[in-house]
Amino acid sequence: MTALLRQVDMWRTSGLFGQLVRFGISGGIATLLYALVYSPLAGLGITSEQVANIAGYLVAVASGYVLHSKWSFRGHGGAATQTSWRFFLVSLISYAMNTFWVWLLTDDAVLAGPWWWPLIPVLFVTPLVTFALNRVWVFKS
Repeated sequence: MTALLRQVDMWRTSGLFGQLVRFGISGGIATLLYALVYSPLAGLGITSEQVANIAGYLVAVASGYVLHSKWSFRGHGGAATQTSWRFFLVSLISYAMNTFWVWLLTDDAVLAGPWWWPLIPVLFVTPLVTFALNRVWVFKS
């Protein structure tokens, strides 16, 4: 227990804990916006799951950049010109991951699950990868 408390204190003093909390909130908002766009489009059959994924991605990446650059990683370094192209590249990685989840879990040739299955890894796996990439590469000091 003491080791865990020491680790949390180290994260707190290094700023990592605060970034993680802010990233969780900002990323949660961006992911919620993704789900709010994806769910009705895919769930009501307005369009295919992949087209709904693209629409959700576009909303999430725009809101995510503003939230993360202005709040999550504020003061963590990196000029706007350098962070913007790196953020975009990381967002393409997240888009590719989410596209993979949608394909794997909903495509008739693979698992053929319901439209909502991809939301599970979209909410719990992709954000962990994007936090790590944003922390160590996009908004690095």
